[in-house]
This record gives sequence, structure tokens and C-alpha cells, in this order.
Amino acid sequence: MIEGCLLRLRAGGVIAALLAGLAVAPAHAAPCGNDASGFGAWLPAFKREAAAQGIAPGTLRVLDGVTYDTQVIRLDRNQKHFKQSFEQFAANRISAGRIATGKQKLKQYASTLQRIEQRFGVPGEVVVAIWGLETDYGVNQGKMPILRSLSTLAYDCRRTGFFTAQLLDALRIYQRGDLTLDEMRGAWAGEIGQTQFMASSYVKFAVDFDGNGRADLVRSAPDVLASTANYLRGYGWRAGAGWGPGEPNYQALLGWNKAEVYARTIGLFASKLRS
Repeated sequence: MIEGCLLRLRAGGVIAALLAGLAVAPAHAAPCGNDASGFGAWLPAFKREAAAQGIAPGTLRVLDGVTYDTQVIRLDRNQKHFKQSFEQFAANRISAGRIATGKQKLKQYASTLQRIEQRFGVPGEVVVAIWGLETDYGVNQGKMPILRSLSTLAYDCRRTGFFTAQLLDALRIYQRGDLTLDEMRGAWAGEIGQTQFMASSYVKFAVDFDGNGRADLVRSAPDVLASTANYLRGYGWRAGAGWGPGEPNYQALLGWNKAEVYARTIGLFASKLRS
């Protein structure tokens, strides 16, 4: 989700994200770069900016030793998943196995999903469909260190403003205790957790639905499902309305992912889970 300059598609290991609403980042004390040569000078300058934004010295120490990741840059430059037709895209992602698992999850979390729909207005089939498409219900969350990925992309000149804001919010997630450093692993563009939130969406929409005092989108299915519903509500989801193209809630699905093929695939998958 999230719009701006990067469209991310992630399903079954394919990264997918929408950069929604370019966040305002602080003015840069060090220039961006297109290779690793300036990263060593950029990092301490970023830390000074982060400290001015309220990030504590102890939190900033997690960036000590962070290095530039050339693999992240290669992946960023090689996004070729947007030319498939809807039929091709959906057929590759809505498998019989995914549908069967999704229906089992609907039963397993029936009472939780009922409370989520009562609070946020989003049916269980929709949030479970997103859960399945993004990470196969939490199985494939990604293993790349979030802070290294976001540091690399914040330094890189292509979208430095957007990713500087994401890096600051990732540090806030760690600082407020939602995730440990070891838990802050995910996809190459910094997506976190079982439905692959960007850091700024995590800060804005993540909720503690299991009542343990932290919004944990890595290990807590209730937090994951409720936060996903809260995200959709934040993009205008209307309880009881349809979600197909032309219907009121289709725009909320585009808020999750601006790619038409992805939004339509969520809707189709949710409909199959309901049948």
C-alpha cells in the first residue's frame, strides 16, 4: 500500500506496494547518492536529522553499522510486474490451496473477524483475502532487515523524501516497543508484517487488538487483521457497500494498492472466500 512513486506488488514472494501520500521529510544535511560511495557520510547526517525529529539516542544506535544494500537497489530498479492482465495476475495468485486456507482462517478467527467488522466495517473475507495475497497468511513476510533496506532507499536519490519519512517511522515503531529489532525484517522496500505495511502506515493504522499493549503486525493475527481493516477504513471503506469496480469500496482497495489488477484481485478473492 502507499502511493507516491513506487508501486509495490507482493503476493507469493512478489513484492507489491503502493506508496500512498508522500510524507514530508526533513531537509537533508547530506546529499543523496546513486551508489554506495556517499552512504558513510549520509548516515550520521541522517541520525542528526532523526534526533531533531525526536528519535532517542538509544534508538538511533540500532543504525550503527548499517550498510548500503546493492540488492535493494537492484530490486527497486527491476519492477516488472505491472504489465500482466487482470486475468493473468489473478490466476497466478488465487489458487485452490489459498482459497481453502483462507476459508479455514475465516473459521479459525471467526469471532475476532466479527468484532473487527463491528468496529471497522470491513468484512472478514476482505481482510483474509489481503492476508493471503500479501504473505500467504503470514508465512512469507520477508527476511530482509527493514532498517538496512529503508536506509539504502532513503539515501538513494530516486525517492529519498518518501523513504526518509519511512525510515523515521520505522525507528518510531522500534522506539515505542511494537517490534524488536529482530522482528523488523520484511520485504525489500521495507514492508513489515503479515500484510506488509510500510512503516508510515504502521504508525498511522496499526492497532493493538489482542490487548497485550503493543501493535504487533509480525506475530499477532488479531492485530494484523484489525490493522488491515483500520487501514481500509482510513481510505474510505463504507460498511455494507460493495467492493467491485465502480462500487463504493473499490476506491478503498485502490488505497491499499493503486494497481487495478491487485485491487480487483483482492475483490475477486474475497468473493470466492464468501461463496
